[in-house]
Amino acid sequence: MKAKIANKLRRFFVDYFTLTDYLVPQPQAEADIRDGVSFRGMNIIILITAILIASLGLNTNSTAVIIGAMLISPLMGPIIGIGLAVGIHDFALLSRSARNLMMAALFSVMASTLYFFISPVSEGHSELLARTSPTIYDVLIGFFGGAAGILAIGSRSKGNVIPGVAIATALMPPLCTAGYGLATWQLSYFFGAFYLFLINSVYIALATFIGVKLMKYSPVVTADPARSLRVRRIVYTIAVIVMLPSIWLTYRMVRQNNFITRANNFINEQFHFPATQVLSHSVDFSDRSHPAISVTLIGQPLPADSLELAMSQHLASYGLAGSSLHIIQGSQAITNDHSSSVRDVYQLAQSTISHQQQVIDSLMAREALREARDSIGAVIAPELKVLFPQIDDIAVSRTVFGSVESSSLDTVNVALVRYNRSMPPEQARKFHDYLIARLSIKSISVIDIGNSVKFKNAATHKK
Repeated sequence: MKAKIANKLRRFFVDYFTLTDYLVPQPQAEADIRDGVSFRGMNIIILITAILIASLGLNTNSTAVIIGAMLISPLMGPIIGIGLAVGIHDFALLSRSARNLMMAALFSVMASTLYFFISPVSEGHSELLARTSPTIYDVLIGFFGGAAGILAIGSRSKGNVIPGVAIATALMPPLCTAGYGLATWQLSYFFGAFYLFLINSVYIALATFIGVKLMKYSPVVTADPARSLRVRRIVYTIAVIVMLPSIWLTYRMVRQNNFITRANNFINEQFHFPATQVLSHSVDFSDRSHPAISVTLIGQPLPADSLELAMSQHLASYGLAGSSLHIIQGSQAITNDHSSSVRDVYQLAQSTISHQQQVIDSLMAREALREARDSIGAVIAPELKVLFPQIDDIAVSRTVFGSVESSSLDTVNVALVRYNRSMPPEQARKFHDYLIARLSIKSISVIDIGNSVKFKNAATHKK
């Protein structure tokens, strides 16, 4: 019973995964690979054109342009040629493929260096920076991309595999970034990007070598078995050596990602305040043994020392022990924030607030002046009792007169006065001059309201 089930499973997998009916003859596949190994004449011109297109894409941070450059590039040819040469023990092909790959890389770096040296834009964008920190994932991408490439070359139905491999393995952008590092003399960019190119090349070649073995390609007749064994050992050693730094970089990346996740949880759960919000936060790994967490707050300022002390006590419970916490508030929060949109909104708000404050101050000054004029009668009343005892009541105000004929407006100072007895003309002139001097105004109209008030009172009484 068990043997029958095992036979069915074996037939199932053989039926679905057999390659015999889908492979082209070895000479045909070899011919296709050997044709792509050559890097002279048109191939080298196409390569330089592709590297310039990729440089433009990295310079402008355009993913579409970078993808186009990867589709144009003929860099896959000599790399797959190396894998084939090791697999069939063709050392002449191995030498030619390795030499052509080195020349292609040299021409690519030279072209991109020249471009970035004369380019007016020298800032590194995200697509460019992403090519400077390779990890174990890049090893896997190169390996599986190479596997797909050799299977497509050896298959009758190639489909869109080769263009997809060219995009997935991304051989061009690292060389462009290496040129950028040389042109701007940022060697960390150069070494990081060139290491990524080395990873892709080695593991595409390794996958090609394994694919050749799985497809059972026959070795060349004149091959030296001892030399073939030695070459295979060199290939395995290079593959392991190239992979080791990426493992270390992956370990660092995973640690950083875990730390950032814990820091995000800490900030999301602990930084809740009624009138204050988190504007942004960041993690500084320059000192990897003691990372620094910076939190920028906006809103009502909080007591800085007590806040940092209280929040620092929660770091250990989130797995962030040994980290330092920096809290930024107030105007410094906007200064330190790298988001131009936030700064623009803040500046617009500040401008609006400043304008509104000016309007408020102007209105308050006008209201204060109006109140002072309305109450001036009470202020000068004691003086009037002594200087002009004929006056019982006085009101001073500014009045706007409108001309009935011309519709023009005129603002005048008016003193409404009620007398207890008539004032001689000479005394009235002195009273008029007194008001002008006392109120520090250029002119004023004195109006006797005694008759109108008596008339009003009489009419009210009669009614």
